[in-house]
Amino acid sequence: MRILHLTATLDPRAGGPAEGVRQSALALAALGHRVETASLDAPDAPFLAAFRADFPLPVAALGPGQGKYGRTPHVVPWLREHGPRFDAVIVNGLWQYHSFSAWQALRGLGVRYYVFPHGMLDPWFKRTYPLKHLKKWLYWPWAEYRVLRDAQAVLFTTEEERVLARRSFWLYRAREQVVSYGTGKPPADMARHLEAFRAAYPELVGKRILLFLGRIHPKKGCDLLVQAFAAIARDVPEAHLVFAGPGEDQVMAELRAVAAREGVDARVTWTGMLEGDLKWGAFRASDAFALPSHQENFGIAVVEALACGLPVLISDKVNIWREVAADGAGLVAPDTVEGATRNLRRWFALDEAERAKMRARAEGTFRTRFTVDAHTQQLLAVLERDAVHNPYSVGHPSMI
Repeated sequence: MRILHLTATLDPRAGGPAEGVRQSALALAALGHRVETASLDAPDAPFLAAFRADFPLPVAALGPGQGKYGRTPHVVPWLREHGPRFDAVIVNGLWQYHSFSAWQALRGLGVRYYVFPHGMLDPWFKRTYPLKHLKKWLYWPWAEYRVLRDAQAVLFTTEEERVLARRSFWLYRAREQVVSYGTGKPPADMARHLEAFRAAYPELVGKRILLFLGRIHPKKGCDLLVQAFAAIARDVPEAHLVFAGPGEDQVMAELRAVAAREGVDARVTWTGMLEGDLKWGAFRASDAFALPSHQENFGIAVVEALACGLPVLISDKVNIWREVAADGAGLVAPDTVEGATRNLRRWFALDEAERAKMRARAEGTFRTRFTVDAHTQQLLAVLERDAVHNPYSVGHPSMI
């Protein structure tokens, strides 16, 4: 099949969706499908050179997009010209111009497009940012509602995400399908990864590292994690908290202030974004992965941790928490200071034999549930079924 992945950005600093597009595209191509990507990024964006270096597939950078919405005059004409070359277009994410432009360009061409919301319909945003939600509601009927309504299918990565999506906007219509998400196996050279990380952070050798890896954002519950760590730090003197990821200056300053106020600033390391050997070394060197998020659709970093045999200490707002709990691959608690503290206390109360069993279960959970191969097979099953049995066309009069 000929497949296009369309996304707002391929910048790794944007978090899981960018990495998910990369992994999915490579896995599809490995099976013999012709896969391309397109984004609203500027053609000269610095990160694209690094992205292309290990991504041997066509990349169309159609920006630069204007503002946070990313409006650009190039994307609709490009999709109208190139869209008919593809059997399916996969739109990754909502609320930026790439999703609306797909609806504008493709609905009249008979080109099937699919939407992965990637958690962007979660009602948490409605509760937490009511003014932003009101702004979205003003253009919801004219934009995203139509994007979802006319999509061949809206693809949710978990049943939890599918159910939650229905609660954000009363005017909602979509052909829903659950397609599990996943990521690739970590590189095999564990010794090299550990050596690189320990060389970069020698002060962490011998510590029991609690790792947060990802975009540092208020929704991730980073403040809860700092406070929970402070609550257990005196009882576990060998414990050390590592935040690995990019964040806005104000958010970082506020978190550093929390660490200083709680008296644990000397036991918290801020690495910035880690990539390559350093990223995998951080996973390999850590004792456990912590994410007390208020909202997390899937959590690529959570799954990467599991793939490395790293138990995950997560909140029940991470949408794969049921699978983690069922498999005993980590610990789950509410997204509160008390919940995060309980997860840490339970983890450090385990003896080495119990921790070893949980590490084995973590890796087993990844293999059985969250590999990119499993995701690819489920996605292809949907695309190929629709290619053979297509009861309607995008933009069909009955759908308008």
